[in-house]
Amino acid sequence: MRKRLVIGNWKMNGSLAANQVLLSDLVNGLTKTSNCLVAVCPSFPYLAQVQSCLQNSVVSWGAQDISIAESGAYTGEVSANMLKDFACRWVIVGHSERRTYHGERSEVVAQKALRAVEHGITPVVCVGESLANREAGQTLAVIEEQLAPVLALDSSVVSQIVVAYEPVWAIGTGLTATPAQAQEVHAFIRTQLATVGAADVQILYGGSVKADNAANLFTMPDIDGALVGGAALNAKEFLAIIAA
Repeated sequence: MRKRLVIGNWKMNGSLAANQVLLSDLVNGLTKTSNCLVAVCPSFPYLAQVQSCLQNSVVSWGAQDISIAESGAYTGEVSANMLKDFACRWVIVGHSERRTYHGERSEVVAQKALRAVEHGITPVVCVGESLANREAGQTLAVIEEQLAPVLALDSSVVSQIVVAYEPVWAIGTGLTATPAQAQEVHAFIRTQLATVGAADVQILYGGSVKADNAANLFTMPDIDGALVGGAALNAKEFLAIIAA
């Protein structure tokens, strides 16, 4: 039985004061009997604060990116060992914003996923198509291309990842894939994972997930949870998604 998982991606948002309130409300709103895993991924500067606030709670934490390099002259990069210093359990790799704004290729995403697994951190590998891709009927072809370098890794590595399907046209736009649209892609991803013996990998949906659409999305058989963007910055909204 795959465990449900809800991760909040704070993106480039937050402050020490706002984070303190959000984390406190989140911890106080959850019980140790929650039926799903919960995590947040803040910007790098706030990892120490998040670790301090959450270390004795049921909420885990992670980062929004990881370097392929172990150390050295890579200005602006953050290594796996640095993330381990802050007890990060998760790291997001290949988010569409990284692919779009920083030109990250699928091969680089796979290398980042491998680096995370090598250091005991679970990579959340993001895939998703643009609106133009979907309108051209290319959704599954795009997903297949983005997943291919990851699936080419050793099966023991692939079995330790999480996949997040985030249709680019639904991120931050208020648009959301219908449960049926999301399920079609999730089922395809699971079929792809099965080819390397990793069919039980958790597959999350991301793309304007909110309290009022989460329950319907979570009824789909291949949707194991959510990678939540803006709604994760509101404790009441995020807790409602977790409850769903």
